[in-house]
Amino acid sequence: MDSIRIRGGPPLMGAIEISGAKNAALPLLAACLLTGETLTLSNLPHLADIATMAHLLAELGVDVSMNGDACNGGYAGRVFGLTAARAGETTAPYELVRRMRASVLVLGPLLARNGYARVSLPGGCAIGTRPIDLHLKALAQLGADIELEEGYITARAPNGLKGAHVLFPMVTVGGTENLMMAAALAEGETVLANAAREPEVADLARCLIAMGAHIEGAGTDTLHITGVKCLRGADYTVVSDRIEAGTYAVAAALTGGDLQLIGGRMDLIEALADTLVNAGAEVTETADGVRVSGAQGPLRGVDVMTEPFPGFPTDMQAQLMVLMAVAKGASMITETIFENRFMHVPELCRMGANINVHGASAIIRGVEELSGAQVMATDLRASVSLVLAGLAAKGETVINRVYHLDRGYERLEEKLSACGAVIERIKGK
Repeated sequence: MDSIRIRGGPPLMGAIEISGAKNAALPLLAACLLTGETLTLSNLPHLADIATMAHLLAELGVDVSMNGDACNGGYAGRVFGLTAARAGETTAPYELVRRMRASVLVLGPLLARNGYARVSLPGGCAIGTRPIDLHLKALAQLGADIELEEGYITARAPNGLKGAHVLFPMVTVGGTENLMMAAALAEGETVLANAAREPEVADLARCLIAMGAHIEGAGTDTLHITGVKCLRGADYTVVSDRIEAGTYAVAAALTGGDLQLIGGRMDLIEALADTLVNAGAEVTETADGVRVSGAQGPLRGVDVMTEPFPGFPTDMQAQLMVLMAVAKGASMITETIFENRFMHVPELCRMGANINVHGASAIIRGVEELSGAQVMATDLRASVSLVLAGLAAKGETVINRVYHLDRGYERLEEKLSACGAVIERIKGK
């Protein structure tokens, strides 16, 4: 397996182009199953999860073409053309779905268009319970007959789905996305209450509208969807990745650097920006993105609780913890979304961080500096938190099992080294 070696110290200076959002791209890719016409998606990041979803769609009969020369020689902002004209296959096999939890997003569109879907129970990062029973109960309200058998979800709606009022008992991003796609082809009106407000959900709604769907309330907690008989193809550009932008924003503050995040959007990282400013960093909106500069004095500890958007994102919790590890004073981070998302704590402590976990909260007491060490990545965001720690640590850090990073960060080493980081990937044997 590959590893990453970092020699910490240099402040990050320069500009980083923010890629398209993985978490927006995955449901957008699944949306191609709703139409027999071509859906063209641009600004797709070059990531392992995108490739996995493309392979799954091809398995389902979708013709997938890539215009690798569309932008920057295919190095960033890739363009896929997806045509599901002959998408008669309705089984998403375990071999592909197990690699990535977002694969379950094919369930709604397959069921809505074909009246039948058989999808393996999903895999993904082991960061706690992320029940898909919310998806299944909501689809049942639209008239689907759901069975779980031999590790597969079998959903039937031979007479089509019917609109219904669905109240999610808790906010679910994937559930909102799955139901929005299913309801786009259901008969009558569907209301999704307590829907997720994340930018990636709103991005999917905008794409579906471009395909001919009738959706009102995107970006709010109540969605009104009036089903149509069929959707058409469209050209759509994926929104920029707010988590990638947030990660590099923390890197700038952590190293005392100055980074221009090209394509970053302040409205997507407002909660994080406020937190960084409270910690002493400078965050300003610019004509082409967001600029983040390190603190003039010592960083200050701040308390944070993760919440659904527009609150502080759970996907930024691990990165902020690294910043707090070298901030002055004590801080507390409370995780309310996933119950097993402090797996990076032991590894950060190996590097000299002073962190104590009590249930859903972590108490961080800032230290003068972190020290380089051999560490092990456990999941996607934990992996990048160790990269950030390595950038700030004294000496050399080697991060093992970095395949998680390739699921969510495009050209990480290249982007960081271009801004002064001493970082390299060591190929596994």
